[in-house]
Amino acid sequence: MTRSDFSPTARPHLGTVRRKAMSLTATDLVHLELVTPQQPLPMVIRPAIADLNLVTWAAGHQDFIAQHLRQAGGILFRNFQVKGAAEFEQFVQTVGGPLLTYTYGSTPRTQVQGQIYTSTEYPADQSIPLHNELAYSRHWPLKIAFFCVQPAASGGMTPIADSRRVFQRLDPQLRDRLRERQIMYVRNYGDGLDLSWQHVFQTEDKAVVEAYCQQAEIEWAWQGDRLTTRQVCQAVTTHGETGVEVWFNQAHLFHVSSLKPEVQAALRLGGGFPRNAYYGDGSEIEPTVLQAIREAYSAETVRFPWQAGDVLLLDNLLTAHGRDPFAGDRKVLVGMAEPNSTLSDR
Repeated sequence: MTRSDFSPTARPHLGTVRRKAMSLTATDLVHLELVTPQQPLPMVIRPAIADLNLVTWAAGHQDFIAQHLRQAGGILFRNFQVKGAAEFEQFVQTVGGPLLTYTYGSTPRTQVQGQIYTSTEYPADQSIPLHNELAYSRHWPLKIAFFCVQPAASGGMTPIADSRRVFQRLDPQLRDRLRERQIMYVRNYGDGLDLSWQHVFQTEDKAVVEAYCQQAEIEWAWQGDRLTTRQVCQAVTTHGETGVEVWFNQAHLFHVSSLKPEVQAALRLGGGFPRNAYYGDGSEIEPTVLQAIREAYSAETVRFPWQAGDVLLLDNLLTAHGRDPFAGDRKVLVGMAEPNSTLSDR
């Protein structure tokens, strides 16, 4: 109200004064923070009031969430009210639309509810290298979210890294080489080498597998009940909203050099590797290239300890994720949404 509003000639009659409705901005109910002052990833959003439900708040602030997700690449929602897997699923639907199934997955997971799964069920003493979800394919989710039901007694963090910064850290000649030559992923299913094809493709019918492979531009070959697939995919891609290039592949993870030497030796004796990565023409990727990629991820890795109830939302192109070894019980759920594809038009 200005000074002139209080002049004798402008003073309103008290009976005509009405209350104005309070207008809340996006930040009136939450605080925005950083994990550390020097690290913008992930952005941390905490409620400013007690018992603020994450699904309810997110439903009214989708543009706000999308804006900060584009900027930071990942948001950690902490201290919100999230009532189990059902509300976590609702949250992912709110920010990303219908959830995706985990068809053509490369790791063991258990379906918990709807399209909510457990995070990768690798042995607790093993690390999972940083990667973007389904970057070994040409069809991936744009968003992936994690819900910490129970943090591990020790370890078990979900390290993340900015895929833009990983790309920039790599030598330009290496980036150009991989951008041009792309990556070929070879997978062998069954006989204990990897997940069964029945599990990966979620069917017992070989014809269904072949139809999926044909649609997804995957080469396949049967040897009895064993299946081998090959697919050439991107090493680099461009974020659709920001136009920035990102490092987006799993060459370093699929390559046999990611296995311990004793495991490599045992697999060679056993008849072959469950998976491997090559240049798009099938030639070997040099060890120096793989080492440079792993060093770039390591240099950009960010870690934070999980707290029960935490929800981590990632832009799957902008941010890679992994898993540290852990002790004790650990339960982290995952949901994926917003499909993207580089498949050819048919």
